[in-house]
Amino acid sequence: MSDYTTDGIRIRVTPRYHPEQSDPAARFWFFSYSVLVENVGDSPAQLVSRVWVITDATGQQEHISGMGVVGQQPRLEPGDSFRYTSGCPLSTSMGTMHGQYEMVRDDGARFSAEIAPFTLCDPLELN
Repeated sequence: MSDYTTDGIRIRVTPRYHPEQSDPAARFWFFSYSVLVENVGDSPAQLVSRVWVITDATGQQEHISGMGVVGQQPRLEPGDSFRYTSGCPLSTSMGTMHGQYEMVRDDGARFSAEIAPFTLCDPLELN
C-alpha cells in the first residue's frame, strides 16, 4: 500500500494479486490496484492527466501516461474523494509502481500530486 499527500491531495493505493487471471507458467502475473484520491486541502483541484512508472523484477520499466484516469478527469472540492480500480500485467512475479497525477486548481495553477511507490507481488513469492 502507498499513502502520500501533495499540496492537499492525498493518494492511497492498495494493490492486489489475481491468481485466477495469472499464468505463471507463461510468465504472466496480473495485479489490480485500487486508488483513492482525496482532497484534504482547502481549495478545489481537478485531476487532468497521469503518469505511471511500472518496474518489473528484472528492472524493465514501462512508462504510461494519458489524460485523466479510467476515462475521467474528476474535480475534487475540499473533502471530496474519487476511487477507481485498474489493472497491471507483469512478466515477473514481483514489481513496483509509482507515478503522479497532474492537477489543476481553479485559478489555473498546476501541480503534480505524487503517487508513492508500492509493491506488486505474488504472495507465493514471499514464502
